Amino acid sequence: MNAPPASRPSVALGAFLIVVAFACVAVMSALAKGAGSVPASVLAFFQSAISLVLLSPWALRGGIRTLATKRLPLHLLRAGAGLLSQVLMFVAVKKMPLVNAVLLANSAPLFIPLVSRVWLKKPVRAPVLAGLGIGFVGVVLVLRPSLALFTNPVALIALAAAVCSAFALVSVNRLSETEPAPRVLFYYFLVSTLASLPFAMLAWVAPTSIEWAFLGGIGLMMAASQVLILQAYRHATASRIAAFNYAVVIFSGLIGWVVWKDAPGWLSLVGVLLVTTGGILSTVFGGPRSTGHLGWLGFGNHPPAVTA
Repeated sequence: MNAPPASRPSVALGAFLIVVAFACVAVMSALAKGAGSVPASVLAFFQSAISLVLLSPWALRGGIRTLATKRLPLHLLRAGAGLLSQVLMFVAVKKMPLVNAVLLANSAPLFIPLVSRVWLKKPVRAPVLAGLGIGFVGVVLVLRPSLALFTNPVALIALAAAVCSAFALVSVNRLSETEPAPRVLFYYFLVSTLASLPFAMLAWVAPTSIEWAFLGGIGLMMAASQVLILQAYRHATASRIAAFNYAVVIFSGLIGWVVWKDAPGWLSLVGVLLVTTGGILSTVFGGPRSTGHLGWLGFGNHPPAVTA
């Protein structure tokens, strides 16, 4: 009998999966904004705890020994930076238009080359510098710097989320040299759950029925986005599908417009375009082995394998 044909990688399928993944991120952000009275620490706890429960069977399918690691300090650094990024994003998304908060919090590609230059001493290539210049002009247009930033610094909080995310992604890249994806995600959600629990208890306010549903949705969307990103990078490298990462901005803009009637002005739209352009340039030219910033996840660094 002839063996069934192998399932070959498909860039189109990879692009589709990454779009769906970032649609989940947009929905997660919208649910966080909708859960208005729930503190950010509580949102972060449920996001991590539910994801941990959902992904643990996958991480533990080879037994507890598969979690053995010699890089616990780096896992802790990755988890700390990632958790802080999520908390800051949740704070920002409650107090500013959804599309602006999501755009600024997801502008990590503009900071990854700078973090890698300082931390890993990696040079920044000319196309990346051009992308950073374009992207940061867009950030300025979205921020609209004025004295108001000092009295209501919520936009700077969203930008700080991106900086923390950049540190987390660079940490994940270093972890991916020795650690498989299930182990990295398991330690992230475990440490984030434990670290956020005391703060969630201190800030606890009983959620309403609809807010309980939102909390469940936040955890589900987070777990789904992680699985979809991993599946997407089985089919295509980061440089091939970089532009589709910014689908999160489109989805967030649509949700914000429909639900909260947030219509961005033309300066914000130009800023979104510039940040997206700069992020794509940074992604395509700036990651490890020139495969892009999502190569920092460890999955865009290598050609996708053909699976049977």
